[in-house]
Amino acid sequence: MLSDTNGVESEESEKPEWWSGGVRFECLGCGRCCGGAPGAIFFTVEEEDRIINNVEINGSKFTRDEFRALFVTNRWGRPSFKERPNGDCVFFDAQTKKCKIYLLRPSQCALFPFWPSVMESAESWTSESRRCLGMNDGPLWEAENIKFLLSKSPFEDL
Repeated sequence: MLSDTNGVESEESEKPEWWSGGVRFECLGCGRCCGGAPGAIFFTVEEEDRIINNVEINGSKFTRDEFRALFVTNRWGRPSFKERPNGDCVFFDAQTKKCKIYLLRPSQCALFPFWPSVMESAESWTSESRRCLGMNDGPLWEAENIKFLLSKSPFEDL
């Protein structure tokens, strides 16, 4: 807090975010964000429940223990989807370049590239854009929309 000459305290003016003018992004559906390198795909308990309740193999649903044994690792310090040896998410279909649970995917996947870690600096955005060809291209995402998407991230360290 700062005090003016009359002793009235006011909030220090915030520096505008580097993305205050918006950023360009359009998903190209290439699947690069779904694999090719190791990485955590975190999910909330609610997201896990949604997947468990809607995914079947050979007509059978999973218990939480079965789902976790088949699809989940704790190697990143909390539950995350397993990866194949090449770094692809266990739910990524390499032939079609599509997610097998797209309509049920965790918010981490749905929010990409609007993650706190990517949006924290222009340098972070530029670094991630080397991997994602849809960044810096396509429609302009305005600051208001970016702020809203960032507020939807269930993980502050994403």
